[in-house]
Amino acid sequence: MNMHELTERRKQIKQKFLGVKTIFGTWTSLGDPQITEMFAHSSCDFVGIDIEHGTHSFSECQRIMAAAQAGGSLCFPRIASHNPEMIKRLLDSGADGIIVPMVETEADVSRMLDAIKYPSLGRRSFGMNRAHNYGFDFDGYVNAWNESSTFIVQIESLKGLENLDSILSNPHVDGAMLGLYDLSGSLGIPGEIEHPKIQEALASFANSCKKHGKSCGTHVVEATEATIAKKIEEGSNFIVCASDIFLMWKWAESQKEIYQRFR
Repeated sequence: MNMHELTERRKQIKQKFLGVKTIFGTWTSLGDPQITEMFAHSSCDFVGIDIEHGTHSFSECQRIMAAAQAGGSLCFPRIASHNPEMIKRLLDSGADGIIVPMVETEADVSRMLDAIKYPSLGRRSFGMNRAHNYGFDFDGYVNAWNESSTFIVQIESLKGLENLDSILSNPHVDGAMLGLYDLSGSLGIPGEIEHPKIQEALASFANSCKKHGKSCGTHVVEATEATIAKKIEEGSNFIVCASDIFLMWKWAESQKEIYQRFR
């Protein structure tokens, strides 16, 4: 792993987030790094590991990170909970940033920053690990980390929406995503992501991101030119395009219809 090149890539994508530029990512929910290698060839900016809803081990995560980075992309795991130990182990394994789900308060942001950033900005501990080539690039990695790493929050509840201004006021939050399915449950309309309440929340969320100069993110199940254009028109500038599970599900769904015609 060329640490200088990787640090430059981290800085470049962070500047994209800070500059509210167009950014594309994708999810991997399965543990095979070959999937990540294929995703990286799409020239996506980052691959997100969906640890929150996946079954990944730390060893699988490390191999996925290595595959993404070797393919010219970056890797942002989405953690399963607000667990500092999980964050520490993922960062030590070489993650380029962290996506934190279910952020509801400014205090949540502060606790996560403590785990993600080194002193004096945070309280991340030091150790010999893959992140800095097992010590060979220790000084370069540590000195550049706080300024080059990416921190993305997910807003997925009514409480998170109510506290959005204070959450986005933190200067170290690089971007925010709206989790539509969990938000629909919080609003009492589970699964109804086209409901007027959700559309109202989307518009309010995009306006808040714009007001605070934060990158505004979303996820599309079927990433077509039309669906991506619609999300950009709605105010999103970084878009997570589908996932390995969604792609395979849609393929299996279409195949099922074909099989039934011939049976």
